[in-house]
Amino acid sequence: MSSSKARITAIGSYVPERRLTNQDLEKMVDTNDEWIVQRTGIKERRIAGEEEFTSDISYKAVLNLMERYGKSVEDVDLIIVCTITPDFKTPSVASYLQTKLDIKNTGAIDLNAACAGFTYGLHIANGMITSGLNKKILVVGAETLSKITDYTDRTTCILFGDGAGAALVEYDEHQPSFISSHLGSEGEGGHHLYCTILSNRMHNEDLTDSGYIVQNGREVYKWVVKTIPKGMQSVMNNASINLDEVDWFVPHSANLRMLESICEKSNFPIERTLYSLVNYGNTSSATIPLSLDIGVTTGRIKNGDKVLMYGFGGGLAHAGLLIHWNV
Repeated sequence: MSSSKARITAIGSYVPERRLTNQDLEKMVDTNDEWIVQRTGIKERRIAGEEEFTSDISYKAVLNLMERYGKSVEDVDLIIVCTITPDFKTPSVASYLQTKLDIKNTGAIDLNAACAGFTYGLHIANGMITSGLNKKILVVGAETLSKITDYTDRTTCILFGDGAGAALVEYDEHQPSFISSHLGSEGEGGHHLYCTILSNRMHNEDLTDSGYIVQNGREVYKWVVKTIPKGMQSVMNNASINLDEVDWFVPHSANLRMLESICEKSNFPIERTLYSLVNYGNTSSATIPLSLDIGVTTGRIKNGDKVLMYGFGGGLAHAGLLIHWNV
């Protein structure tokens, strides 16, 4: 059981206005709505404008958080932005976000754990606050994946969308959110899901040097279904809580068939699983905060609920968190 002193106190989200539907994709590549829905569960995704970047949608997600919860961020002492689609190699999105929000005294870092980014970011925020090094941390999961998607590749372009979610984590030793966690990585499988930038070699293998996301969906699927149920059980073992005591499971929204397989293998009901993929597609580090926010705004997630989040993806990295929801 955790001795956390950190609580999630607010959440916000933002998605771009433009919709890319399955019908739109039918005009771009050899695919159709029935095929996409049957294999992925995705109906549409949001696409950032040409001049809309990860820092822009991160900023709008934080504004949404502030407006809904009446929160100020001027005293935030660390900003963590989880993303694989930064505006620049440097400066970081977090530094860009700091100046957009006009926060005068704060640290700012980007975190790259791909689709596990948001859970890693929350885990680090909990650790920093519980240790006493920080008091108030902004954690953002944001992606503009459309900018690194190959729209001639029908196996990947049907999956990805853009979006952002933000959470405020503050010091609170009386009502902490964080119960337990489990982190992992299997870098030997990294060549199954990658995007080149400086090198096109990994493990002595030549990779497609396109700058686009490249994925071996079959191998990633096999890894997820083998790895994530075990990771979920590890989170529960660390908390000395049974999985059937969890109110909501919020996994990375990669693919509905994949989530169904995870739930089947872990014996967790899909009816108590929240996902954002139907209308937003796979938004990498943004899927979990978007799913959480759907749960909150629809009234499904209630204060006092136990929520199990689990992110997984490129790396191949994964991270699970069990939290008390009290926002």
